[in-house]
Amino acid sequence: MKKTKTFRSSARRGYLFSNALVYLILTVLGVLWVLPIVYLLYTAFRVQPSTGIINQLIPDNLKLGVGNFGKLFAQTNFLLWLKNTLLVSVSSCALTTAFILMVSYALSRLRFYFRKPLMRILLVLGMFPGFMSMIAVYFILKAMGLTNSLVALILVYSGSAALSYYICKGFFDTVPKAMEEAAILDGANQPTVFLRIILPMAKPIIVYTVLTSFISPWCDFIFVNTIISESEKYTVSMGLYKMINAERNGFNDNFTVFCAGATVVGSIIVTLFMSLQRYYVEGITSGAVKG
Repeated sequence: MKKTKTFRSSARRGYLFSNALVYLILTVLGVLWVLPIVYLLYTAFRVQPSTGIINQLIPDNLKLGVGNFGKLFAQTNFLLWLKNTLLVSVSSCALTTAFILMVSYALSRLRFYFRKPLMRILLVLGMFPGFMSMIAVYFILKAMGLTNSLVALILVYSGSAALSYYICKGFFDTVPKAMEEAAILDGANQPTVFLRIILPMAKPIIVYTVLTSFISPWCDFIFVNTIISESEKYTVSMGLYKMINAERNGFNDNFTVFCAGATVVGSIIVTLFMSLQRYYVEGITSGAVKG
């Protein structure tokens, strides 16, 4: 009996120790994750530095962002950059979402020759980072006369949409085929079934696809830097980069304004994500099935 009690006590101490260790590690990781965000907000709401990026832990005068945000909107083309970014992100998001939904539904429901090899090829191609094709894409766009245009960015971001079919296809695999068969027996064709029966049921996966399709062009810098060279076509990432590297001391002089711009950009995407978070999580979990 004493041995049993000793064993239980030892097991309980081991359980408490392992739990404490896990929570300690998670706390450290949480602090490391939040620290850059705190520093970004701190820098965006302080006075402009004169001797470097980090002056002191607590600044003498917090202007509540009026100075930095005022300079951002008054002395830069931030509104133009934001408009370009919204145009590219919304347009490519709409095209990407349409492509992914159609390709995923076709791979989920239609049975045709080379279907499985095609799915494997798309899956393998999707594992390669997009910037590997950057030079080839640039020369193709240059031959078509599409460089220095927002249309080129929209085409680049939505061109590889079909490679991200797997999550959405997993969701369509969970939809009972009996519903489609009943609609077809009532006289509906395949496009009608897809538009009027499947899509209204697919709200979670549509929201997931919209969010993932919107974030990529919203945050991208590599393709913008390669394709766009005219300042009036800059997106936010490119515009802020050029602003902070405008002159020799531009990094130190404009760093707080840069952080103010990053705060605005981050706030928009965080607000969008948090407002649709429930559907985002539901879309991931419902699409994570074997198909």
